[in-house]
Amino acid sequence: MDKIVLNFGLTGAAGYIAPRHMKAIKETGHALVAALDRNDSVGIIDSYFPMADYFLETERFDRHLDKLRRLEDRKIDYVSICTPNYLHDAHIRLALRNQAHAICEKPIVLNPWNIDALQDIERETGKKIYNVLQLRLHPSIIALRQKVRSAPADNIFDIDLSYITSRGKWYFSSWKGNVEKSGGVATNIGVHFFDMLIWIFGNLKTAVVHHSSADTVAGNMELERAHVRWFLSINDAYLPKAIQAKGQRTYRSITVEQEEVEFSGGFTDLHTLTYQDILAGGGYGLDDARRSIELVYNIRHATPVGLNGEFHPFLLQVK
Repeated sequence: MDKIVLNFGLTGAAGYIAPRHMKAIKETGHALVAALDRNDSVGIIDSYFPMADYFLETERFDRHLDKLRRLEDRKIDYVSICTPNYLHDAHIRLALRNQAHAICEKPIVLNPWNIDALQDIERETGKKIYNVLQLRLHPSIIALRQKVRSAPADNIFDIDLSYITSRGKWYFSSWKGNVEKSGGVATNIGVHFFDMLIWIFGNLKTAVVHHSSADTVAGNMELERAHVRWFLSINDAYLPKAIQAKGQRTYRSITVEQEEVEFSGGFTDLHTLTYQDILAGGGYGLDDARRSIELVYNIRHATPVGLNGEFHPFLLQVK
């Protein structure tokens, strides 16, 4: 029996993350038939699906999906969403309105109440909304979760999360530098780490923000099984000296009881694993994304307390 080839649409085709989705669609044996981006620097499509129809305007992309929906053998089965954060909600709705499931990059939405509204639309349309939470599929992260689950229930782990991914001046002129569009640093670069920590160590009990600025956010939080100090920044001035000396512009570290968790490798295939999981009947939906969305929303609206209590040591160099 021949395998059924599913049809995909994709929004945000010119973005950084879109090629991983194109690769995942191709490696799972399916077809990208329509793509959208207002920026026409989308030559990467030629490496995967050169015959995909391409649109600069959302209205024409929506119209095309509607036309395909009326042709049973050509209708879109899934829409992959790689657009800026503030457009995720609208493009998820576009997908479900055209009777397609949605596979959306993180953060799935910016506000917790948007999840409630999208769940209503899921019920109305019978279609599913999936969030790309690929760190949950990383072997090192899975192993850490299993280790925590096998530990005594009263064992509370001490965690330090440090993530600095340097960005230039362009960042603040783009949508990423606009808190209303990106959700700020904690949302834009931190939400997948927060999701990972909650998935491993349990629900949030308390959270404190020590510092919040346009380029750096830091705080601590108590989870059911962990105490976490965290530091997130796009400012290369805060890179450890040893990292700067190597000319590297990114530093990612998670320590559990002062022991480094190594998960720097294996990232390139995680989107393909995500697609395989979804297409096999798994995947992570709106309820899975809720806790991290609630956390980054609260971080965004918290009043920083300064260098009080147990703060991340990297904060000592922040002016």
